[in-house]
Amino acid sequence: MKILLIRLRLIGDVVFTTPAIRALRQRFPDAELVYLVERAAAPVLSENQHLTKLIIAERPRGFRRVIYDLQLAQRLRAERFDAVIDFHGGPRSNWLTWATRAQTRIGYSMPYKRWPYTHLVKRPVQTEPRHSVMNQWDLLSSLDKSFSARPDPQRDPVEMNGNIRTALSVFKTLNTNDLIRKSITGRARDEQKIDIVVIHVRVGTPFRQWPVEFFIETIVNLATFDPELRFVVTSDPSDPSTTNQIITEVHARTGRATPLVTSADHFGVAELRSLINNAALFIGGDSGPLHIAATTTTPIVGIYGPTLPARSSPWRNPALITESVDVGELPCRPCDQRHCEPGDFRCLRTLPAIKVISATKRALTNRLARNLAT
Repeated sequence: MKILLIRLRLIGDVVFTTPAIRALRQRFPDAELVYLVERAAAPVLSENQHLTKLIIAERPRGFRRVIYDLQLAQRLRAERFDAVIDFHGGPRSNWLTWATRAQTRIGYSMPYKRWPYTHLVKRPVQTEPRHSVMNQWDLLSSLDKSFSARPDPQRDPVEMNGNIRTALSVFKTLNTNDLIRKSITGRARDEQKIDIVVIHVRVGTPFRQWPVEFFIETIVNLATFDPELRFVVTSDPSDPSTTNQIITEVHARTGRATPLVTSADHFGVAELRSLINNAALFIGGDSGPLHIAATTTTPIVGIYGPTLPARSSPWRNPALITESVDVGELPCRPCDQRHCEPGDFRCLRTLPAIKVISATKRALTNRLARNLAT
């Protein structure tokens, strides 16, 4: 059996499909599992042992996209897939699914987008408090009835594997910035984790952007709470000025001459995962890095605005330390993130830093308690 999986665009959504990949491999151990993914999210799957092959879908502009997609469609049809599962449901994945001419083509039942599929699955409304992993999993039951059971985050966590080459590269970068030597002390700590807090501070949409000033306040407070901590900030690659602003302001407020905060904007997806995997804690909003962090055992503090933790919290063993912070109930929350009804993005801009600081201190304290207990 030869199965094609399609999920284009966002990194976090590709992460959410990894429990389904593993389940398919367990059910069809001899199948060829091929995944079509765009280049930005490909590192999530590049070390996935359950896949037979990755096909990278590039994103050329203008008329070149038409020519490219025609050639890609021809290539997919030549592969002679028996089944296609479209986890995306966008116009491009719609058309590419149809172009395979596979006998079984599974996708979501959405207005004007049903035509490519032989098997349709109801897609929950985007704002429903149902986790995205479960929404992705729903598609599997059309391929085999054994997938009718609900996925479980303990049994079916998200995953992303690393490799030793990437880990060594990240270690070298941290050592060059003098963060490792400064952060390791003689007190009881998890020997596999260094006292670095990774903070993702900026995303590409205002709907998920916690104010930069609140991140600065959080880092300054935590640096006082635990002087051994060091911080690595990451940002949307298109906006390095945000991390520079945070680093400058934190050092000015703390008066610390020793390395305290550094940037990892130059890290790719694989490097970021390795960094988080060896950190003491991750803090970030509902974006790709948060879901990459979910593939590790590192404690997480997630910051939620228009989205609900019930829909997009880290899908992993509940025994792992995970804190989800939001502003609480608002008449406009959750929303579809196309238009801010009140116009001021209050779901994040009114979420005070003290709530994230308190959640972070709980996570760090619980981590230390667990380390001492073991």
